[in-house]
Amino acid sequence: MKTLVTIGRGGTGKSSFTALMAKCFIENNQAPLLLVDADPDQNLGEMIGVDLKEAGKSTIADLIVSTFIEGGGTTVGIPPTQRIESRIWESGLYEGKNFDFMAVGTKWVEGCYCMPNSALKGALESLTKNYKYILVDSPAGLENLNRRITSNVDDIFDILDHSKKSQDHVRRAYKIAKEVDMKFENFYLVGGYRFPAELGKQAEAELDFKYLGKIEADEQLDEYVLNGKSLLDLPKDNKAYISVINIVKTLGYL
Repeated sequence: MKTLVTIGRGGTGKSSFTALMAKCFIENNQAPLLLVDADPDQNLGEMIGVDLKEAGKSTIADLIVSTFIEGGGTTVGIPPTQRIESRIWESGLYEGKNFDFMAVGTKWVEGCYCMPNSALKGALESLTKNYKYILVDSPAGLENLNRRITSNVDDIFDILDHSKKSQDHVRRAYKIAKEVDMKFENFYLVGGYRFPAELGKQAEAELDFKYLGKIEADEQLDEYVLNGKSLLDLPKDNKAYISVINIVKTLGYL
């Protein structure tokens, strides 16, 4: 089982990259997968065709509210992993044919992600199902790195745009990962839709991380995202999808 985390500034294509990696794994018989939306913007579910509410499931933040607040309990002095872990697997995990899915959700009653993040960390650490890959779509603010939602990671992908802030994000993300003693094998750079391909080698040299290529800009993918269509249904000849396939093959995942 490999854990792959996608990070990057908002709007660079993190969720699309995660969804397209999932499509690649599914179509190459690398299932089952666990997809985790740790971003409060909650884009990943729509991009893989999952509506937790329609499926009768809840986000982790919603489960915390119903367990501790609406249920008359207290959050003081009780580690969430002791009170909510079983509820996450029972009521927060969407189980599909090729992948399972869970989401942290939006800010809850006190506007802090400490408890939802801690609950997710505990749930991930107690995994017993034999997933081939766990794909985590991280928030732009690096909360999951700072709180070590995923303590042991195989590969981290930072999605770049063509800005100084994007490069600063890479440096800060790597620094945080080291400071909190996150265990990871590789830290990679991937160009987002708007990232000029010719700047790849320059970014690699300046940031000192391997550049794997870019997600090709594609009008069909844009149309799917705009209309809330699942990226898993994109045709196999879609150029954005092919660009992600090439990245995955470069890493020897297939």
